[in-house]
Amino acid sequence: MNDPRLLRGDADAARARLSSRNARYGAELDAWLSKDQEHRALLKEAEDLRAKQNALSKEIGKAKAAKDEAAAQKVMAEVSALKAAYQEKADASAKAEGAAKAVLLGLPNMPHESAPKGASEADNPEVRKTGTPPSFDFKPLDHQALGEKLGILDMDLGSKLSGSRFSVLKGAGARLERAIGQFMLDLHTREHGYTEMWVPYIVRDQILEGTGQLPKFKEDLYETGQLGEEKGGGLYLIPTAEVPLTNVARESILDAAKLPMKLTALTPCFRQEAGSYGKDVRGLIRQHQFDKVELVWIVRPEDSMKALEELTGHAENVLKKLGLAHRVIELCTADIGFGACKTYDIEVWFPSENRYREASSCSNCWDFQARRMNARLRRGPKDAPEFVHTLNGSGLAVGRIFAAVIENFQRADGSVVVPEALRAYFGADSIAAA
Repeated sequence: MNDPRLLRGDADAARARLSSRNARYGAELDAWLSKDQEHRALLKEAEDLRAKQNALSKEIGKAKAAKDEAAAQKVMAEVSALKAAYQEKADASAKAEGAAKAVLLGLPNMPHESAPKGASEADNPEVRKTGTPPSFDFKPLDHQALGEKLGILDMDLGSKLSGSRFSVLKGAGARLERAIGQFMLDLHTREHGYTEMWVPYIVRDQILEGTGQLPKFKEDLYETGQLGEEKGGGLYLIPTAEVPLTNVARESILDAAKLPMKLTALTPCFRQEAGSYGKDVRGLIRQHQFDKVELVWIVRPEDSMKALEELTGHAENVLKKLGLAHRVIELCTADIGFGACKTYDIEVWFPSENRYREASSCSNCWDFQARRMNARLRRGPKDAPEFVHTLNGSGLAVGRIFAAVIENFQRADGSVVVPEALRAYFGADSIAAA
C-alpha cells in the first residue's frame, strides 16, 4: 500500500499521480483522506478520555488515604463514566480505522515520476527491438493449428477434462514444455544468480493481500476454502509464484548487507481470467492453468530502479538465447498494473498474427508490497528498520514461449525446428510432422 504519510503530507501531488492512472483514483484518495481524518479524530478523543481517566484514578487513592469514602465513591463513578466513554470512542475509532484501511488497500501504487503518462496501452512507448521476425514462403499456422496437426496439443481433451481454457500437451509437446521450463530455470540460476525455490501452490489470504491480489482481484482467484488446521481465513491457488516468493520477506527485518535477494521458481499458475470472456479463446495464450518461471528481487530502496533494468534484461535474455524476435515497451501510467510503479513489458513475435504479444511483465513495486507485508531491512545495529523494495517479472511464461517457439520455427512440411538452446533439454533437434 502507499505510504499514508505521503498521502496526507502532499495530497495534491498524490492525487495527481493516482489520477494519471485513472481519474477515479483521485476520488478514492479523497475518500481515504476523509475516513483517515475521521479515524484520527476519534482516536485523539479516545486518547484524551483515557488520559482524563488515568489522571482522575489517582484521586481515588488520595480520597481513600484521607478516609473520605464519599469523595472516593464520587471519583470512582466519574472514572467509570470516563471508561465507558473511552471504550465507545475506541470502538468507533477502530471501526473507522478498518474502513480507512479497506479504502487504502484498494488504492493502486502511485506511478513513478519517470513512468510515461498516457491514457491507454496505445500510449506505451517502445524502448527497443531485438531480432528480425522470420519470413516464410508459406502461410504460417497459428500454434493451436500447428500443435494439433503435430499431435502435441489437444485443446478438446483439455476442455473435456476441465472445461474451456484448459489444454493437454502430449508426447513431444509435454517434453517441449518441460524443456522450456528447465532451460529458463538453469539460465536464471547459473548465469543470472537467482536462488531456485520450491514453494506451495496454495497460500493463505494474508499472503495474497501482501502482494496486492487481495482484496481487489478476488474474482480472478481460485479459492480452495480451509484445509486442516488453517482457521480464520481462506486458502487460494496461487495466480503466480510472485505471491509466495515475495512473501519470503514477510514480517522480517533483513540485513541490508545481504541484499539483493534474487529468487526464482517454476510453478503452475491458476487464474479465473474474470472479465476476459471472448478474448484469446484459441490456444495457449490465456489459460486458467499455465506454467511460469517467476523472478523476484528484494532490494535496498536506492537500488530498485537499477534492479528493474537488470531483471528485465534477464527475462529478455531468454528470448535472445532462443532466437525469438521481441521488443520491450514501457507501460504508461494508465496501463501499469495495480502494485507496480514502473513496468516494462517484453513482447515476442507471433507470425500467425503478424504482431508482438506479451511474454513477460517486469515491475518495480517500490515499497508498496513491503508495507502490506511488513518486510523491512536494517542497515546497522543501531539503525531503525526501513521498508525494502520489491520487484517481479515473468522469466518467462512457459506456455506462451511454447506457442512462440513452434510458430516461429515451423517449416513448410509441418515440422518444427527446436532452438539450439533447448536441444539438450528436449533430446532432439526437431519435432517431426505427423
